[in-house]
Amino acid sequence: MAIYTDSSGHAHDTGHGHPERAARLAALEGLFAGLDPARYRWLREAPVAAEGAITAAHTSGHLERVRAGCARGPGYLDPDTPVVPASWRAALCAAGAAIAACRAVAAGEARRAFCALRPPGHHAESSRAMGFCLFNNAAVAARSLQEAGLAAKVAIVDFDVHHGNGTQEIFWEDPTVFYASCHQSPLYPGTGRRSEVGAGPGLDCTLNRPLGPGSGDEQYLHWVGGELSAALRGFRPDFLLVSAGYDGHHADPLAQHDVTTAGYGQLSAQLGALADELCGGRLVAVLEGGYDLGALVESVAASLDAWSA
Repeated sequence: MAIYTDSSGHAHDTGHGHPERAARLAALEGLFAGLDPARYRWLREAPVAAEGAITAAHTSGHLERVRAGCARGPGYLDPDTPVVPASWRAALCAAGAAIAACRAVAAGEARRAFCALRPPGHHAESSRAMGFCLFNNAAVAARSLQEAGLAAKVAIVDFDVHHGNGTQEIFWEDPTVFYASCHQSPLYPGTGRRSEVGAGPGLDCTLNRPLGPGSGDEQYLHWVGGELSAALRGFRPDFLLVSAGYDGHHADPLAQHDVTTAGYGQLSAQLGALADELCGGRLVAVLEGGYDLGALVESVAASLDAWSA
């Protein structure tokens, strides 16, 4: 299994007290350093995503606003999303890592891959940065697979405790990308209702499962094993992307879900089994949230163990 990081993620300085901080990446790098090199291949530098790859999922105006906002930094792209000049390269390398991971898995160079990225991506809409996110790494990676002819149909499963409004918006009318999210509601960003199912050609290619505060392993695993599995079998993706957020953990400070470390391992195993069944095992996970460092490291370790089995 391949693991992708990039040193530029450390330079994306979100300021004192911000939950999406460089210490998240440092903690995960400590985990990766202790992994069995016979089982895991850690790639520490990612390519910079081409601007054309970014604009396959975002408007050119959005690209230019992020570029200009970073250049003017330190500052904010929205009230939750601080940037500094180094954030520009970090965001391009985060997207570049996701692209590289997908192409490696599609080419058979790795069975599966995990990308420990900063900044995260699933709140970034086609023309708006928000919620700590500059570019939508999963969306950019999905488009890169399609444009390279490596996958016609891509599924993105998002288990971050916050709904991935950006991914949903980008693919809202697209029948070639299936987006599914299990998340806490009510909670930021306030989207992800059951009634949000896509539109036009993309009708029924969006699946949302909002869960109330206090939900945990039982509710997440029931959704994956039931409704999500049935929907993915109907869609028949060529590739499975996972927006892997670990902020549903009971120790996380930003939400009120009660997922355990073992629960994330079981959830990841279920997704791995679906990838094996539907798309030849091709699965790439990109990091989204997860803000308690101990819970993040333990939960990512549980996912890696499941996906590398």
